[in-house]
Amino acid sequence: MHRPQLSLPARAARLALIGSLAAIPLTSCSPPVDVPAAKDAANPACAPMMVGLPDAIGDYALRKTNSQATAAWGDPSLVILRCGVNVPGPTTDRCVTVNGIDWVIKEGNPVWTLTTYGREPATEILMDPDKISSATVLADLAAAAGKVPAARNCVGQEDLQNLPPSQ
Repeated sequence: MHRPQLSLPARAARLALIGSLAAIPLTSCSPPVDVPAAKDAANPACAPMMVGLPDAIGDYALRKTNSQATAAWGDPSLVILRCGVNVPGPTTDRCVTVNGIDWVIKEGNPVWTLTTYGREPATEILMDPDKISSATVLADLAAAAGKVPAARNCVGQEDLQNLPPSQ
């Protein structure tokens, strides 16, 4: 089979098209997300969780960040994660359990802060519930957050009612 030779202008146009197609992925890359590292970001217990993070939360892809033990999803970022934040102590803030992981929720306007409870180091998530569902975020991050072992669990009012009487 004989292929006709392209003229010089046709070859140049073809090469330009191929070059522009190859450049598309490069131009669509976002710069790393600027996320300040948590105080205990170098804690080795963060590593298994960071390696286990999902490539996407909902429809939002994982992006590169510029700090240790941090992650971000979406462009612009809709979910920010930091491992190594202060471990929450006993609190009256709302605590929910999603897929075996306890999270303390502080509802801000518009950003919510969700922090693992009973795990050291603690992990913090910042997200806007008007832009992405907290249920999706917590479900998608449960497996990774579970890589940090739990030492305590949330208790609720119903748990306190079943305590034995004091002696």
